[in-house]
Amino acid sequence: MSTIDKAVILARGLGTRMRRADPGAPADAAQARMADAGLKAMIPIGRPFLDYVISALADAGFTRVCLVIGPEHDVVREYYTTGVTPARVSIEFAVQAEPRGTADAVLAAEAFADRDVFLVLNSDNYYPVKALASLHALGAPGLLAFDRDDLVRTSNIEPERIRHYAILDVDAAGHLRRIVEKPGEVFVASLVPPVIVSMNCWAFGPAIFTACRAIRPSARGELELPDAVNHAITQLGERLVAVPASGPVLDLSRRSDIASVAHALRDVEVVL
Repeated sequence: MSTIDKAVILARGLGTRMRRADPGAPADAAQARMADAGLKAMIPIGRPFLDYVISALADAGFTRVCLVIGPEHDVVREYYTTGVTPARVSIEFAVQAEPRGTADAVLAAEAFADRDVFLVLNSDNYYPVKALASLHALGAPGLLAFDRDDLVRTSNIEPERIRHYAILDVDAAGHLRRIVEKPGEVFVASLVPPVIVSMNCWAFGPAIFTACRAIRPSARGELELPDAVNHAITQLGERLVAVPASGPVLDLSRRSDIASVAHALRDVEVVL
């Protein structure tokens, strides 16, 4: 079975939480400027946070990267076309015209993915290289399945935030049955430990595009990727392998995350 070489990074989000003022969160002028613009991935941690994400992908064996951006994100395009010269990966761009949700963002990268299995991940999360490498080697549709308690112990994400993450319902053979968004504590208490959660790091085949087109907007008015995943499983017969993964996963969603992320990445070497 071949490896997965393509990775799609979702960098189109509005960064609503990051835009919120937080006087107690230390940030220098450059960091504050990117936070004010909602460009989480470009917040400088010595260098743009997105550089760390791309470098980790290269460390894991990926060679082609597509950044899904908005038409207004010239700063991202210019940086990766004239600001740096990546040697280990090629960088392409896909434009999501409007912020219509994560499923719509994946659709924007359809031409890049072609008929290949490809990775999808967040631009505001730094995933362990070992975990990314496990999906690179998988060569088939799947996802990283994180132990919720392990994330609490190892990551910079407080327990209250993790409690709201989507829960993965995995069968005895290790395949995803469904993803449960915004699980209540009653539902979580009914599960046999460990509680497995999604950190939105997927390997998809072409069926995901059919699923993304089939779903309707959620209550938030967005086309949500978890809805497309559930549709692909239940209606299209897609089988996704849940690959066990452990943290840390660094989250850069809010200004209060900047200091902890910078501390965790202080000794990480970036080579694009």
